[in-house]
Amino acid sequence: MDDNVLKELETLKGMVLNWKRSFLGWASPEGDNEYVIHEFLDEIQQQVYPYVRRMFETDHLTDSEAKEFMNFCYSQVEDLRRQMEEMETSQGDNESAHKQVEYSNYSWQK
Repeated sequence: MDDNVLKELETLKGMVLNWKRSFLGWASPEGDNEYVIHEFLDEIQQQVYPYVRRMFETDHLTDSEAKEFMNFCYSQVEDLRRQMEEMETSQGDNESAHKQVEYSNYSWQK
C-alpha cells in the first residue's frame, strides 16, 4: 500500500474515532439511544464508504484492504453501542444506590 493511501486511511480512521466520541456525547444515560447508533452508521455509510469504494475502484486499495478498513469502521459502531449500554447500566446502578440511600435516610428519620 502506498504511503499516501496509508495516510489517507489514518486520517479517515481519526475522523471516525472523532465522530464516535462526538456521538457518545449525544447519548442519554436513561437509554433509548438507538437513533445515535443509526446516525453514526449513516455517517460512515454516506461519507466513508463511498471514499473507500473509490479508492478500491482506482486500485489504491485491494479488496481485502478495503474490507479490513470498513470492518474497522463498523466495529466502531458496535463499540459505541457497547459504551452506551455500559453508560445506561452504570446510570441504573447509580439510581439504585441513590434510592437505597434515600430509603435508609427515611428509615432513620422514623
